[in-house]
Amino acid sequence: MSVDNEKMQATWQQFFGPNLGYIQEQYEIYSQDPQAVSPQYRELFAQYGAPPRTDASTTSNAASELSQGNAKAFDASMLKKAIAAGQLASNIRAFGHLAADIDPLGLSPQASAEMIEPATYGLTADDLKLLPPDCIWEDAPYAFNNAWEAAQKLREIYTGPIAFEFGHVHAEEERKWLNKQAETVIPSTKLLASERESLLRKVLEAEQFEDFLQRTFVGQKRFSAEGIESLIPVTDEIVHELTNDGARHIAMGMAHRGRLNVLAHVLGKPYGNIFAEFHNSPNKNLIPSEGSIGINYGWTGDVKYHLGANRSVQSGQTAETRITLANNPSHLEYVNPVVGGFARAAQEDRSKPGYPEQNLDSAASIVIHGDAAFSGEGIVAETLNFSNLKGYMSGGTIHIIANNRIGFTTESHDSRSTHYSSDLAKGFEIPIVHVNADDPEACILVARMASQYRTLFKKDFLIDLIGYRRYGHNETDDPETTQPLIYKKVKAHSPVASLYSERLVREGALSAEGADQIKRDVVNKLKTAYEQVKGQEQRNPIQQSHPKEFNPAAPKPVTAVPIEKLRQINSNLLKWPENFKVYGKLQRILERRADALNDGEKVDWGQAETLAFASILADGTPIRLSGQDVERATFAHRNLVLHDSETGDTFCPLHALPEANASFAIHNSPLSEAGVLGLEYGYNVYAPETMVIWEAQYGDFVNVAQVLIDQFISAGQSKWAQRSGLVMLMPHGFEGQGPEHSSARMERFLQLSGEENWTVAYLSSAAQYFHLLRRQASILNTQEARPLIMMAPKSMIRNPYVASPAEKLSEGTFQTVIEQPGTGPNAKRVERLVLCTGKVAIDLAEELDKTPDIDRDWLHIVRVEQLYPFPKQEVKAIMDRFPNLSEVLWVQEEPKNMGAWSYMEPRLRELVDTSKVTVSYNGRPKRSSPASGYQQIHVFEQQFIINQALVQKKKTAIKSGR
Repeated sequence: MSVDNEKMQATWQQFFGPNLGYIQEQYEIYSQDPQAVSPQYRELFAQYGAPPRTDASTTSNAASELSQGNAKAFDASMLKKAIAAGQLASNIRAFGHLAADIDPLGLSPQASAEMIEPATYGLTADDLKLLPPDCIWEDAPYAFNNAWEAAQKLREIYTGPIAFEFGHVHAEEERKWLNKQAETVIPSTKLLASERESLLRKVLEAEQFEDFLQRTFVGQKRFSAEGIESLIPVTDEIVHELTNDGARHIAMGMAHRGRLNVLAHVLGKPYGNIFAEFHNSPNKNLIPSEGSIGINYGWTGDVKYHLGANRSVQSGQTAETRITLANNPSHLEYVNPVVGGFARAAQEDRSKPGYPEQNLDSAASIVIHGDAAFSGEGIVAETLNFSNLKGYMSGGTIHIIANNRIGFTTESHDSRSTHYSSDLAKGFEIPIVHVNADDPEACILVARMASQYRTLFKKDFLIDLIGYRRYGHNETDDPETTQPLIYKKVKAHSPVASLYSERLVREGALSAEGADQIKRDVVNKLKTAYEQVKGQEQRNPIQQSHPKEFNPAAPKPVTAVPIEKLRQINSNLLKWPENFKVYGKLQRILERRADALNDGEKVDWGQAETLAFASILADGTPIRLSGQDVERATFAHRNLVLHDSETGDTFCPLHALPEANASFAIHNSPLSEAGVLGLEYGYNVYAPETMVIWEAQYGDFVNVAQVLIDQFISAGQSKWAQRSGLVMLMPHGFEGQGPEHSSARMERFLQLSGEENWTVAYLSSAAQYFHLLRRQASILNTQEARPLIMMAPKSMIRNPYVASPAEKLSEGTFQTVIEQPGTGPNAKRVERLVLCTGKVAIDLAEELDKTPDIDRDWLHIVRVEQLYPFPKQEVKAIMDRFPNLSEVLWVQEEPKNMGAWSYMEPRLRELVDTSKVTVSYNGRPKRSSPASGYQQIHVFEQQFIINQALVQKKKTAIKSGR
């Protein structure tokens, strides 16, 4: 064999498998047109001619040679390089974001990009030029000559102004779609000339709106969007994409950063209304950082950058989409579950029995987060966890982190342990796209991608919109004291509107005069709106509508249900599908209910609740019941979802109830209080005709949701004219179970009571519960609607003193106070009036029955079933019956600084002549912890309280220190 032949053979032996096939393909192109291939291939083919063909015989011969140990034809180094090229491509996709151009100011330290460098894998450009592009990018949509060109294009895509993180998404179909969007759709999409001009106008509107407010209302706080102006067109684009995809409801939530801009340019709130709120605001020196001291003169209930809005937009000829921005306090991310409740309520048809029918396409949600808050506030994780839970999911939320790289004065290195503020979302397999807020076109493409993903896969998507903050936390705050280097960069950095305008002019998409004219139009519109507001200075300032006050004289709703109807309902509730095997022990318990409505029998708490639910459904009111373990209930009294003891199948009797005329949803919740309560509140606000009930596992755990209670449920009506009829059931009662299983912190709800904002009750009978639930259902979606806060029973659930005869359900109504039978028969002899509520009232009743021979005609006992609104007239009428009354004694089992005493004392003193009648306390002394952890101590203290209430000699509570 000649030297030339040996050299040629050695050359061709480098290529094998797909690489050889690629060389053969290049030679065929070369044969047609030598200029159509790269210079290196032209030189190769000119010197050595055609590469060897692979056919069955050569393959067989090669296999034979290899089997004989002749492996010279196999070049292991090229195989290693091909494998290394594949690793390089994979890591460009996975880690390209670390080298992406997504930081407008270059604030972040440069992350290591070694994972996307060929040298890391022992590769050079020349090595990659010898490999086919398929080694890097299989089925690439571009014509590459070799792997080097493919790698360069891939790197360009993954390190540009858009950075993609999809590696944590496990679903293969979704990952392929995401990769196609990143590698094919987005790089090949160019905005139309009209779209680019419209985008410039939107960016200018966002920028000039903030600039106008800054110059016109000097020193007033607005929490501007400057530095992330692209947030406005991004949000607007998502709204329009979702609307075009069929969403008829879009629920939105965000904190105060950029809120006024979103209100103006996404929700369409008139400039004049916003200017009027500023025009009538108080002096800036009178309010702290976020204006949260109280009421602005131009806005009754809350500061302007906490308020929401509604807007309807046309979609097509007849369809209309309702866009709702939820009201939100300064507690940033706590609006997230509320928005989830809005979306879920909008998606469900509750008009038929059974679970509601959910249409995920009919509504969607958008939540705008702060970068510090997204990683810092636990409510974010609680809400993200809803994304795949059947009782709480809403088919995907589009999340936007308005990432201005700082939280008040705290930089990211002090506010999170993760590289990105968005990293939390990885645990929920949410696709993440980081985008440079200074590139509006890239932002729009990402917005479209997010909308399409949500529509197609019905899952969450996160956009990390990375910009900066032009001013301090608010416009009166000087950030240079804490971030001097950052703000040197900010001052030297051109706004995005200027950058984009210059780009369009540079690319010939718009003339300089055209860009200037758009800006003038935007500014003139702002000036015109302001002049109109100035012309109305002498008029009354714009006022938020104030909730109508509660009318105590309003007719009481009919809550009794005819006995025959109750019996029919009760019978139907005990019918189960054929061959459905209920757990034997439970079946016997449930079957006892069959006779409970007969004469001489009684209805216990659990049965009264089920009958109330059934009758409410028969009235056409849908019900949603949610909370930890609510299907069975913590204390096993509900059992509304039955489980077949052999198959595990489930059945809810309320779903098969013939009398039902509305849906009944019941869901065991995740181990979350704040998130779940927030969602249920949002659901009820958006669907006010629905009876929404949240039940705590134990009332003690409700304080985990304190923000939702303080900022939304108790104050939403006063701040935002936002009505709710939410029911909160919180097991409460001192039974020796320790400090974390005794108290629902009744005192906190009573402290928050005012303006008839809700009803607080602690009941002592099953019939009272039946009537109160039905009363609550009757006022839903009316001016009288308000939340119901109920201290729910534990041991009382099965206490025979709490059970009620059937006629108590079929007759009468809810009573705010109940007088203890057998006490105070002779009004003239009554000296002490004991007032109490809930479980301690039952303890007193039991003690009275244990000692029937003791003469206690000096004593009368009254149960205050409704604590707030305080039944002043009813209590006063009872007091007036006793001419010789000398003492009003409030009895409770909670410590003195807890329970209802602090709330009741001043109200009781108002009703008596304190020169003749003393108002006293009987209960545990003040304590820092609600209850003792020792059963024997609990029993002793409880008995002491009962005894003191029932003995004529006056005594106060246990001495301090016991």
